[in-house]
Amino acid sequence: MQVSYLHLSQFEPILAIWVADAPAQVLPIFHEATRTEVTKRFSSYAAIHESVFVRITDLPISDAIRDIRQSHLNALIRISGVVTRRTSVFPQLSSAYYNCIKCGQVLGPIIQNAESELKMNSCVHCQSKGPFSLNQELTHYRNYQKMTLQESPGSVPAGRLPRSKEVILVNDLIDCARPGEEVEVTGIYTNNFDLSLNTSGGFPVFATVVEANFVARVGGGGFSTTSDEDRQRILELSQDPRIARRIAASIAPSIHGHEDIKLALALALFGGQEKHVKGKTRLRGDINVLLLGDPGTAKSQFLKYTEKTAHRAVYTTGKGASAVGLTASVHKDPITREWTLEGGALVLADRGVCLIDEFDKMNDSDRVSIHEAMEQQSISISKAGIVTSLQARCSVIAAANPVGGRYDSSKTFSENVELTDPILSRFDILLVVKDTVDPVLDERLADFVVGSHIKSHPDATKEQKSGVEEATGGNGASELPIDQELLRKYVAHAKRTCRPKLHQADLDKISRVYAELRKESMTREGMPVAVRHIESIIRMSEAHSAMHLRESVNDDDVNAAVSVMIKSFIGTQKFGVQKHLQKRFSRYTNYQRDYNHLLLDALRTLLRETLHYEQVMSVKPSAEEPIKLRVRHLEERAREYGILDLQPFYDSELFRDNHFTLSTAEGVVLHPR
Repeated sequence: MQVSYLHLSQFEPILAIWVADAPAQVLPIFHEATRTEVTKRFSSYAAIHESVFVRITDLPISDAIRDIRQSHLNALIRISGVVTRRTSVFPQLSSAYYNCIKCGQVLGPIIQNAESELKMNSCVHCQSKGPFSLNQELTHYRNYQKMTLQESPGSVPAGRLPRSKEVILVNDLIDCARPGEEVEVTGIYTNNFDLSLNTSGGFPVFATVVEANFVARVGGGGFSTTSDEDRQRILELSQDPRIARRIAASIAPSIHGHEDIKLALALALFGGQEKHVKGKTRLRGDINVLLLGDPGTAKSQFLKYTEKTAHRAVYTTGKGASAVGLTASVHKDPITREWTLEGGALVLADRGVCLIDEFDKMNDSDRVSIHEAMEQQSISISKAGIVTSLQARCSVIAAANPVGGRYDSSKTFSENVELTDPILSRFDILLVVKDTVDPVLDERLADFVVGSHIKSHPDATKEQKSGVEEATGGNGASELPIDQELLRKYVAHAKRTCRPKLHQADLDKISRVYAELRKESMTREGMPVAVRHIESIIRMSEAHSAMHLRESVNDDDVNAAVSVMIKSFIGTQKFGVQKHLQKRFSRYTNYQRDYNHLLLDALRTLLRETLHYEQVMSVKPSAEEPIKLRVRHLEERAREYGILDLQPFYDSELFRDNHFTLSTAEGVVLHPR
């Protein structure tokens, strides 16, 4: 029977103080009183269960495992963490009865406690000192199990080792949590005399354990913490038709640009729907993302931001993780001398996100070990006589550098990457991040970085911060970003409540796009397109729908998913092929893009080509002379997008903010050097 501590303190404050300060003495009285009351009301209940247990919930104070001290001893505490290992179930002596061999009297019960073993000294009837034999019929045993609770990966301070604590489970609490699950334990912090700690012959040391009274799973990373006020704000946000763009703009707002990466990470955070086909085959719903590209493009920063935003995330690096560190290892328990399983990073990230930095630095043998975890989302173990399977239902977001440090667009994708096709096909989104030289973008990026330093200075005034905001135009995104804490709650709410469904009409479009991609991939040397990518588009459609908290996937969601998939495919091609593919798939890639942003991209491309031409032809213009770009060249590009009237673009703030001016007399667009 679960009893809320808050209710207890409200109606019986004295009892609440007693149960918090002396739980070992008070809880057995609670159990007995409840059992008496139950048998009064239900006379036949004793035939079903011998005892009734009172479980204390909602203890107001929660302690971190590393903060437990001597003052907590013998008190009721609440701690949370991830189960890293658990033993098998043993029978533990609960109450013992003995037969006196001399007079044949049954003696007992002797209630066994955790501190020491109790034995009969003398017979109360014949006063003899024995011998005694254990009465097997009347003696009671209870189930006993021990598990190790380790601090959650996200809560460990930087540079510290995660602490762990032994938790004892008895009676009905057996097998209430598996390795890899995050749980909250309310129990008695107690000690037992441990000889193994006194072998040095110094002074008595006591091993401490937590005797669990109540164990609750933290469902998907604290979903229950969403208050009514937060829920109201989340529902208001979801009504915004541009919410998907706002969420993408809110991912790492301190990083300028990279809209495609931000959208991919947003899709991975929300994820698709897991499906069970006829109860046998399971199709994953999590989206895997690979960021591949030049150094200095903030790949690791994106991973770090995702770690702080995801409700459950485990961060690891390629060199710092071995195959068993990622999957699972088998240890011999020093006390019971039996083999136990210990989950690795992918198991600990179950129902969350596993972030792997420096993915290219991993050994090939270690990388192969995560093949099964990325697609089947399980880890099969067959070591030391243990043959089992662990769950690893998590998104994998990896960052890697290409061969030679920089991505060379003139080479094929496989020449740039030391990753095999099996592992590449398991990633839903492949993002090639190139550090390109663009005078306009480089200037805006420099302004943004300098502005960030000014804003983040401890002595910066409000006027300086607002001045920097106006000068740099926020974070380089046209959308207003959402606060990180609210975004975290939004993601948690969407994952808990949203189950978008796909319709038949959407499948026709997906199959048509897949056929086109397959046809192109046979003649190109970029991302290998496999059947898995049909599922990838479906997953991304569901994730995009979940951003809007919709119940069903609509045409916009499918278009957005197709756009991400095709951009991912085009980005992995050689530079010469990209232009042809961009024209071929322009109706998909330009989906919902603002015409002004499209024209700005075209103008930047013209600017790059003009500067490249001057460099090749060794033209040395003066520093004061602006760069001249022909309007007719821009109009030709605009016609490819179906845009005929360019005047609204010339009048827009976007045109002016990027330091472009129109000279109608000369028929050119000017840009300062």
